[in-house]
Formats: sequence, structure tokens, C-alpha cells
Amino acid sequence: MLIYLELFVMLVLANGAPVVASRVLKGHWGEPVDGGRLWKDGRPILGASKTWRGLVSGSLSCALFSLITGLGFIFGFLFGLLGLLVDLISSFTKRRLGLQSSSRALVLDQVPEAALPMVMAVFWLGVGWGPSVLIVVFFTLSNIFFSPLLYRLGIRRQPH
Repeated sequence: MLIYLELFVMLVLANGAPVVASRVLKGHWGEPVDGGRLWKDGRPILGASKTWRGLVSGSLSCALFSLITGLGFIFGFLFGLLGLLVDLISSFTKRRLGLQSSSRALVLDQVPEAALPMVMAVFWLGVGWGPSVLIVVFFTLSNIFFSPLLYRLGIRRQPH
């Protein structure tokens, strides 16, 4: 049972560490992953909010937490990195749909970045499919409901 809580915490870390790192490090290491380049449609490839600082902080926070909990540094690093890479794909998709950087797209913003790391956990750790789906649902709902609160507390820059 504890493993499922640990996996949920890792999803939160991958998603939340980049926000905290942005606040703590201000503009340091905040270069966009896409280098500020535009796609052939004239829109940003990913957007300015997808930074190298976010990829590193999210992946490392998962790796360190995973190491501490006994799941292993490599598992945690790959788990966090996978979630963040899928988040980049979601951002790419949102730009193609004409949505601005940091705009809200329910489901697209939460489900893929939680689902793929959980699939990895199913195969790597042998956790069950049912509980993994429940973790994805819980992560999605908690992201939707707690993001506005974190915005009001001044932790997030966007209410979503």
C-alpha cells in the first residue's frame, strides 16, 4: 500500500518541483527547452514555461525521493523524466491547437504525464493496473482542485 503513496508523491514531485525551482532559482537555468524557436505554424514549439531547469529539477526530485524510499535512483529519475517528457508532448500538442503557454487543457494537462510513468511502474515494479489507474485519476483530480489553491497562496503563477 505504501508503494502507491510513494508513486503518487513522485508524480506530484515531477509536476511540482519545476514550479518550486522556478521560484527559488528565479531566472537562473530558465532557458526554454525549445530554445524559443517557432514551429512551421509560427507558434512556439513548446513555450517559454518548459525549461531545462524544470526537466532537471523534476527528474532529480523524483530520483532522490525514490532513492530515499528504496525504489532506486535510476527508477525515480526515469519515472520523473518520463512524466516531464510526456508533459512536453502535451505542450507541443497545445501549441498546435492554438493554446498559449501555461493555458489550461483539462485531461491533456494531467492524464498523460501521470499515466505513462505509472505504466513504467507497472512493468518495472510489478504494481497492479487497477491501483495505477486510481493513482492517475487521483493525481488528475488533485491537480485540478489544488492548483487554484496553490495559485491563491502565491506558489503557482497560473490558477491551473
